Amino acid sequence: MANVRYTMIKGTSLGFWALLGLFGAFIAAGLGATYYMEHNGHWVTGMNNAVVWGMPHVFAVFLIVAASGALNVSSIATVFGRAMYKPLGRLSNVLAITLLIGGLSVLVLDLGRPDRLIVAMTKYNFKSIFAWNIILYNGFLLVVGIYLWTLMEKKMNRFSKAAGTAAFIWRLVLTTGTGSIFGFLVARQGYDAAIMAPMFIIMSFAYGLAFYLVFLIASYKLTGRELGDAVVNRLKNLLGVFVAAALYFVAVHHLTNLYITEHHGFEAFILRGDNGGGIYSRVFWIDQVLLGSIVPMIILFTALSKSRAMVVAASVLVILGGLAQMYVTIVGGQAYPMTLFPGWEISSSFGDGQTATYSPSKWEVMLGMAGIAITLAATTFAIKVLPLLPESLADKVADPHHKAG
Repeated sequence: MANVRYTMIKGTSLGFWALLGLFGAFIAAGLGATYYMEHNGHWVTGMNNAVVWGMPHVFAVFLIVAASGALNVSSIATVFGRAMYKPLGRLSNVLAITLLIGGLSVLVLDLGRPDRLIVAMTKYNFKSIFAWNIILYNGFLLVVGIYLWTLMEKKMNRFSKAAGTAAFIWRLVLTTGTGSIFGFLVARQGYDAAIMAPMFIIMSFAYGLAFYLVFLIASYKLTGRELGDAVVNRLKNLLGVFVAAALYFVAVHHLTNLYITEHHGFEAFILRGDNGGGIYSRVFWIDQVLLGSIVPMIILFTALSKSRAMVVAASVLVILGGLAQMYVTIVGGQAYPMTLFPGWEISSSFGDGQTATYSPSKWEVMLGMAGIAITLAATTFAIKVLPLLPESLADKVADPHHKAG
């Protein structure tokens, strides 16, 4: 493999600043939505006493899970010694950091009182998975930052293997913690499953790599740099495998629930739309399974993937399917009524025993979109000020097995 030369992008064109301006507009809209929700109270959102995690949490958890997966490309090179992935490592680290920042920004801005975060960061209840996650998120930023330093500073290259291994282990623990938020909630029939943690890990592989592919192809196209088929083909095949594995875990999750009597009601709620679960059933089958998993696999594993546009389309579908997965998991899990007394029917003026209603407000969507915009703006700015992208990823540069024709 030829020597790889990393350079910053020029970033002086009108198109570059227009792109940053577009991201800035989404961020400004998100900040405006935050101010409106903070000023008027959360009653202006679609959230209520039953569904307390709404659309902002769908975006936030998705971005946090994707952050862990975006680091995969770098880990494959450093931890598993795959030479082709080495030139892709710097961008992988930066995208992991910016995705996490985007997700955490949405969470913090949704608190209503962002200043209360200081309490959460200084008063720890280690019986709560949320307290552990604060340590995991901050630690992830630190470990990945150090890992990036070892990749970019020649004198530190000898530590990249150790730093990469530490970051790889940390990301697995982080995603385990995120999945465990739901897996440990035994009161909800939609959560309460040990498979949540490994399922979130495999989902992170797909979501993070989908983000990475879209950004890589777009940045090389827009900057006129050469991106060979060898890199794209390797990444798109890997994405197809990850999507298939994530769909397999989803199937196992639901099949396991069908074996357990106490979960039958929730499975009928999600899979058949019983008991008012129609919207969640449609999102599950159409958006998550069909458009977010099966269609991308058809594209990625057939001749359709010879087109870069189709690879990008498949990646975008995986991202949208991931958001659908989070919507079904987070919102659907809360909308289904809790079983307070098994075997008994419950009713009260507080809506106990009834399916909760939830309609996301535009303010929530604006805040969630701002999280994605923060990620894209920060990554775009990073490749302008730091040498993160190889000047060329042509096959003769990136592919160690390339033979000149």
